[in-house]
Amino acid sequence: MSYETHNEQQQNGLASKLNWLRAGVLGANDGIVSTAGLVVGVAAAGSSSSAILTAGVAAIAAGAVSMALGEYVSVSAQRDTEDILVREHREAHKRDRRLEEKDIMTSLLELGMSEDTARKASEEMSSEERLAGHLRLELGLDEEDLTSPWMAAAASAGSFILGAVLPLIAAIFAPAGVKIAVIIAATLIALAITGTISAWLSEAHRGRSVARLVIGGALALAVTFVIGWLFGTTVAG
Repeated sequence: MSYETHNEQQQNGLASKLNWLRAGVLGANDGIVSTAGLVVGVAAAGSSSSAILTAGVAAIAAGAVSMALGEYVSVSAQRDTEDILVREHREAHKRDRRLEEKDIMTSLLELGMSEDTARKASEEMSSEERLAGHLRLELGLDEEDLTSPWMAAAASAGSFILGAVLPLIAAIFAPAGVKIAVIIAATLIALAITGTISAWLSEAHRGRSVARLVIGGALALAVTFVIGWLFGTTVAG
């Protein structure tokens, strides 16, 4: 294996890991905001600790299942498309050897190789290597590293639960008089942390990334607090 090929595989692997991590951060943000918003709304309505716990656990369960199902369906559709593309190219290459050589030649020429060098490289490749090289260079696909719907679903659900646990813990253990304040503080701190991680992954401006999440989360909490307070007042009245 050449240094360039090894380096390309390392870069593809790193990009894949960063994509998974980025998706995990987004899932955690969803878990933080949705669960915190729910427990703040329930707490503002004057509900008991047991009611808050029940609502929080139900929200985590429903949210995790929803995230996992959505990710599974989405990634399954992507995987089906990838499988179809691989199968179509494999069958086309089996029918026409010249097409197989033409495809890899075209891909290599687009990388900047001379025609003689591209032809020599093509001649040195096996049939499987030509197909794999064409798929990777032309379509960005690697048969050995196609996305797993089950892994995507598990990662999405896991990150959602991880993010949701913090506001729920704050809701359970915070004293009644400061429960809402503690939930809000814990939520905004968690969002600031995930915003920092997100900025690091995308090499974006950390301040803007954190500000977007914190302000958005604060608005969501404010809305659910007002709704819960109004509902609690109406019921009590």
